[in-house]
Amino acid sequence: RPITRQYATVSQSPVDLGGPPVPQRAAIDLTPSIPSPLDRQILKVASCSESPSLSELVHSYLSNSRHILNSSLLYESCPSALRKVNRGPSTANSPDVLLIAHCVQDGDEHKITVASGFALEAPSQREGESLILSCAHTLEEADSSNGSNLHSSSTSRRVNSGSFVISSEGNMYPVTDIVSSLPRSDLMIMSCKNPGVATLPVSPYPVHAGTPVLGHFVSHELPDEPGWRPWVGDSWSKWVRGTVLGYRDFAGRETQANPGTYDALSHLLFSPLPTAGSSGGPIIDEETGAVIGVMLGTRMDNRVEGTRGWGVPSETIFEVSLKLVRRTAAQAHFVDVQPTRARRETMIPGIQVVLIANM
Repeated sequence: RPITRQYATVSQSPVDLGGPPVPQRAAIDLTPSIPSPLDRQILKVASCSESPSLSELVHSYLSNSRHILNSSLLYESCPSALRKVNRGPSTANSPDVLLIAHCVQDGDEHKITVASGFALEAPSQREGESLILSCAHTLEEADSSNGSNLHSSSTSRRVNSGSFVISSEGNMYPVTDIVSSLPRSDLMIMSCKNPGVATLPVSPYPVHAGTPVLGHFVSHELPDEPGWRPWVGDSWSKWVRGTVLGYRDFAGRETQANPGTYDALSHLLFSPLPTAGSSGGPIIDEETGAVIGVMLGTRMDNRVEGTRGWGVPSETIFEVSLKLVRRTAAQAHFVDVQPTRARRETMIPGIQVVLIANM
């Protein structure tokens, strides 16, 4: 129907305003909440799973804060054609990005928080398992519901909870442990049974402001814009083109990602604004096909610049990797105690060094 606009008018005749309006009673929705098909699947698995509870996973998340992994995360700033993430708005699906679900069920009530994640090219210490990177705030949000009563507590009522990694085919893999975390950077690394998806190449080098990137966006309703494809369950996904806008340190000060500088690049600003459920998903350098950041949400520093996408540069991931290894044809190792900012790279064959996390 046509859009109309109403305006206030001035009249010379008195207007009977009458008495104050009678407040309307808030409508009460008596319709029971019906979980979506994906929620029902998650709740079903959570009810019979013997995997760690949400409380146990949160304990691991806190106790393994800044824990240095005894694993080698491959250094892949310029991955090969077989490894690079070659995605775009016309991509049919996103099999290499995972849905992460944290679930709490107390009787008839439940809460599920979802995020995105991806597999790392680093071995898990648990046989047959993979390491999955995601954001941490959705776990903390689910735990806040787990700590509070969803409704009146009862010792006879069993509370089911857990975290699950879900592939684009809908296969669910319970999280067995959170092996390391960076709470200040809103990142965590989980371990679960190998989901059978491709690992993504991660670059330790930040890109310059203005670099074209791709972000894996998620929606739980089909948007009007073209290019959205069915993803996990009843959700939709799309690789969206964007741009890196700049960097901030933990104090919110602007920092630079220029060669020869060692500014603390704690957070990354990008456009466009990510959608709900995209947190934890990768930000890809469109030219190289490597992960250069992880989406976390949105942030507004001031009204002039407005709200912008908020993430963390991928160099942060290497803070919990024991070794920094370069993939080459000869599988030689690369020495880099602190990832440099240069685009050109120099290789020193046959040497390996331990990378210590910045404390």
